[in-house]
Amino acid sequence: MGKFSTLYDRSRAPLYVQVASVMRQRVNSRRWAEGERISTLEELEEEFGVARVTIRQAIELLRAEGLLQAQQGRGTFVSGRPANNRWFNLATDFDSLVESIRNNVLKRVFIQRDAEPPALLPTEGNPAKAYTFLRSVQFNGGKPFSVVNLHLDQRLFLRDSKRFTRSAALPKIVEMEDVVITHAYQRFTIGVADPETADLLEIGLGEPTADCQLTVVDDKDVAIYVADIHYLKNCFVLRSDLLKNSPPHQVAAAKARAASAAAVPEPGPLVAPDPADS
Repeated sequence: MGKFSTLYDRSRAPLYVQVASVMRQRVNSRRWAEGERISTLEELEEEFGVARVTIRQAIELLRAEGLLQAQQGRGTFVSGRPANNRWFNLATDFDSLVESIRNNVLKRVFIQRDAEPPALLPTEGNPAKAYTFLRSVQFNGGKPFSVVNLHLDQRLFLRDSKRFTRSAALPKIVEMEDVVITHAYQRFTIGVADPETADLLEIGLGEPTADCQLTVVDDKDVAIYVADIHYLKNCFVLRSDLLKNSPPHQVAAAKARAASAAAVPEPGPLVAPDPADS
């Protein structure tokens, strides 16, 4: 089966799905340009080391996605590119995070008072006396893109349970004048969809997800907001300016030092004095 054989064995996904993933990436990266005819069935069969029926199944999958189109007697052509679904920019500061979720369209699917406390790292505050657990699904364009499992300090939840039930909780907490937030810890990992997440996001069981845990701690060192968020793998992107907080002169100075170092000639070999010059 060639170079792909060991790669196929590492995945439990059907062969045609794995082949389709490679083909999709070629369209997405423009290796296969829009309007271009792709390799023949025979060539793809040889390249991927799979049966022709598997190649046909992979092409059919991408045809259903609108990426490929078969033309009778001419071959298979690239008919489009994957939609740019990476519309959700992950926030890298607290204020941007609050604003990004303020108007989110969500649907609460489960609420439980006096829930089991969330698992906290030793550095992420102490648990509240009681938590209310809220699970919600967030939508964009009528499609689900994330599932949020939130443990909210029950003392805060009871102050405005109606609003916490129907809208994003964090903006409401920020508006509470007597709540002082001292830390907001955020962690990102790659996970997989469990049965409930897969059902709510309308994806396959075990498909990759982008997971975020956000823990908000108040001035009493209590974790008042602990959210586990599971995003669709293809809906988000993390964009940041790595020099945002660096003064321009520091960047310029670093370039000047590098240029100066490059301009210094390397020392030549040592030459012994000629005895005739003595």
